[in-house]
Amino acid sequence: MVFVEKGQLDVLDGAFVMVDATGIRTHVPVGGLACIMLEPGARASHAAVVLAARAGTLLIWVGEAGVRLYAAGQPGGARSDKLLWQARMALDDTARLNIVREMFHRRFGEEAPEKRSIDQLRGIEGSRVRTIYDNLARRFGVTWKRRNYDPGNWDTADTANRCLSQATACLYGLTEAAVLAAGYAPAIGFLHTGKPLSFVYDIADIYKFDTVVPEAFRIAGQAEKGRLHGKDPVRETRIACRDSFRRSRLLEKVIPDIESILSAGGLDRPKPPVDAVGPAFADPAASGEEGQRG
Repeated sequence: MVFVEKGQLDVLDGAFVMVDATGIRTHVPVGGLACIMLEPGARASHAAVVLAARAGTLLIWVGEAGVRLYAAGQPGGARSDKLLWQARMALDDTARLNIVREMFHRRFGEEAPEKRSIDQLRGIEGSRVRTIYDNLARRFGVTWKRRNYDPGNWDTADTANRCLSQATACLYGLTEAAVLAAGYAPAIGFLHTGKPLSFVYDIADIYKFDTVVPEAFRIAGQAEKGRLHGKDPVRETRIACRDSFRRSRLLEKVIPDIESILSAGGLDRPKPPVDAVGPAFADPAASGEEGQRG
């Protein structure tokens, strides 16, 4: 997958290219990409979108480094095999529990307690998360009571909670992009259920305390000590998350981890359909349609 910013995606002389402000063309091998992340400043022509769809390359409009997901093209790249596999395991009690246990192991670095239901594991995780919040608050000198915020009344939350909300929103944006790029459904979760982004929450929780949550507490601590010099701590949190994503190349790690986590369910992966990935036409005019430019 590639990130594109500050350029125009187009089809020129039969090739998929990005054109920058000076007119320089950079060829993009659209047929060999799972997805193209369009960051701020990127534009896509009709011909480019058509060619990407034919090649089975997902276009995702994101914020800087994926801190937001605004829109996506054809979700999952028109794949049905992965969606069916995900749904089968979510509906199979044994497979679902196996996946939740694998998520627990990756999140806390130890095996989940034996003979525990998903609800019981959820309760254990909640207790551990509260302990992690307390430890991070002490580490960064943050006045901390508990995780408490009202999405409909943002300003009533304290600085630490607002920074945490911003940080997790950034991580959810990147994770949703990864879930879509990998060909899965954001709504079909295993530990989390019943929400449009249940699977996104499942996957994001694995990385949350190693990435964005410490950044949120660090900046909240700086704000309490007056070290931000009038800067908005919420905006500074978003910038810190963006820089962290780029530095760690987190998105490249998430997609293989999704595949590995789901494999823990124990159900055989179905074979992809013959037409799982569309033909990578070099020229959109090859199908008789108009739209080629240049």
